[in-house]
Amino acid sequence: MVTFFKCNWILIIAANISIIMNSVVETFGQNLSTQIAFISDTQAPMWIEDLFLRNHNNIEATKILFDDVIKKAPRNIFILGDVVNLGYKTNRWKSVDKFLLSTKSHKIPVYAVLGNHELMGNHRRGEYNFQSRFPEHVPSGYVIRIDSVAIVLLNSNFHKMDSLQIKKQDNWYSSALASLENDPDVKKILVCCHHSPYSNSRLVGSNYLVQEKFVKPFFQAQKTKLFLSGHAHLFQHFKKEGKDFLVIGGGGGLKHPVKSLLMEDESKGYAPLFHYLLIELHGSLLKITSRKIKTDFTGFEDGYSFIIN
Repeated sequence: MVTFFKCNWILIIAANISIIMNSVVETFGQNLSTQIAFISDTQAPMWIEDLFLRNHNNIEATKILFDDVIKKAPRNIFILGDVVNLGYKTNRWKSVDKFLLSTKSHKIPVYAVLGNHELMGNHRRGEYNFQSRFPEHVPSGYVIRIDSVAIVLLNSNFHKMDSLQIKKQDNWYSSALASLENDPDVKKILVCCHHSPYSNSRLVGSNYLVQEKFVKPFFQAQKTKLFLSGHAHLFQHFKKEGKDFLVIGGGGGLKHPVKSLLMEDESKGYAPLFHYLLIELHGSLLKITSRKIKTDFTGFEDGYSFIIN
């Protein structure tokens, strides 16, 4: 009899533990992931772009990309600008709003930086539409901490900023890097903005203001390991002074032609039509994987990958 009651109590305790664990996974499950997703340039093509660049069913590709990101259930999602093609037009946000509703239901936080397309036309209205969807965004820069990784998010739309706004961000960036450098809990720093400091795109090229304002301090810091950007609708991987730079503008914009005289691209011919990035946290390691669209448009698959130690 004692054995019978003892077994029952063990079963009851085990069942309660199972219920509690299931509840934790249901409530916080997405936050247990070791993956972080980065996407850029999910804007639909504009009619004038279709006159000069080839369309590859771009709107459908972005929808498939959004679906794949949700299936991968990353801990966080970061969008590096040009979320839509004209930010001031509310109807252009419909597919993004659907995606954000899905991320919310899956308890996946989404952060973003401003791209140039959010600020086209009526830039104040565009920024309002953007800010209402990404309330954590700070135009002069902000930091998101995930375990021992700090992600610094910057505004590279200098043409829409006055001298005081640019100076404010310069000061904030310098202070943020110094603080993160001195924080023993931070092991790696990732820096993100929309415009690429280095790019082989024939249409947009490299952004020299980003090099001057963001890359110079990035080189001077010790913990900065990876610089992520979009704007150029390509995937590219550059090595500069031992640090990694990725262009990941493959979320839906029309693909850019490439210059004939190229900076050396570490990805060596990897040229997916559409792609996004997953970063897995493995202790002191970061595993970087580009997810590319399948040739039959039925989904995404792993493509180019490397590790940062």
